[in-house]
Amino acid sequence: MKIGFTLSVVVVLLSCASIAYAADPNPLQDFCVALPDNKAGVFVNGKFCKDPNLVVAEDFLFQGLNIPGNTSNQLGSAVTAVNVNQLPGLNTLGVSLARLDFAPYGLNPPHTHPRATEAFFLLEGELYVGFVTSNPANANQRNKLFTKYLKAGDVFVFPQGLIHFQINVGKTNAVAFAGFGSQNPGVITIANAVFGSDPPINPDVLAKAFQVEKNIIDYLQAQFWPNN
Repeated sequence: MKIGFTLSVVVVLLSCASIAYAADPNPLQDFCVALPDNKAGVFVNGKFCKDPNLVVAEDFLFQGLNIPGNTSNQLGSAVTAVNVNQLPGLNTLGVSLARLDFAPYGLNPPHTHPRATEAFFLLEGELYVGFVTSNPANANQRNKLFTKYLKAGDVFVFPQGLIHFQINVGKTNAVAFAGFGSQNPGVITIANAVFGSDPPINPDVLAKAFQVEKNIIDYLQAQFWPNN
């Protein structure tokens, strides 16, 4: 019963993503199965199409989303992405999805998806989630935070490009699924991008931006910032 319910929700999430004016352009053919990047001589906005005569059913299949991700890491969370890089048949279709696993008190840290809105469905557990608005037009106002405690069966939407997060506030594992309005929504993890870039951002820039001493920035830049 739970598996059937989960599959139904995933279908709904993908349907919502596809009718919500996805950021990706509409396809001009039935499908455009992606070729691996190493076979492409140039970069395009998307991926090159496989010859339709060579397309097989497996190009539209991803298996293993029923398998929990490994949460034995410093964040206590794992994201199993199913975008065009894992499922070539998604190319040009404007949708993708992901499974998210959380250990007790596990965190999916503040991040953004620059190319997609996210419809987030909690299957098991209890999460505290939220997003922050972009800079307000009025310089005297602050960025607004929207948060909610989610229980199993709840759906929450994270608007495209806005910083958001999820943390497990329960004592048991939590499982969620997310639908995106892009074949490749992208992820920018804020701490990783700011403190773990290669090469590093000049510490003087960050010290002034965060209004802290430079030695604090040096400490933060010396840490290991894992991508989730």
